[in-house]
Amino acid sequence: MEITLTTPALLFPAVSLLLVAYTNRFVALGSRVRALHSLYKQKPDDVLAGQITNLKRRLILIRNMQGCGVASLFCCVVCMFALFWGFILVGKIIFGLGLMLMMVSLGISMQEITISTDALNLELSAMQGKAGK
Repeated sequence: MEITLTTPALLFPAVSLLLVAYTNRFVALGSRVRALHSLYKQKPDDVLAGQITNLKRRLILIRNMQGCGVASLFCCVVCMFALFWGFILVGKIIFGLGLMLMMVSLGISMQEITISTDALNLELSAMQGKAGK
């Protein structure tokens, strides 16, 4: 496989968009944490406690997927330097590492989406319980 200086540069827009999406998730989650904290202080219950536990897990996952995404972008920059200096094999290895980090980031994102769905199902079941009374 031939790799040029422009090859890792192709990932910049994709990684940047992913990091923006991850940041938006983090901001939305932060708002939800603050709202739940306020509700829990007023009236603690099991559903809120379950949601808080779920949010803690999701925050860790978002931190990890952002970290892998940033590391992937960093690898792309280092790869470009290696290619610029003529270290083609090193550049290929670092580019491969960057691609693997991106795959890990996307995998963690999928796990976070699954947990998010569980949280929404928890809320829906709580609403169904109230509607049935």
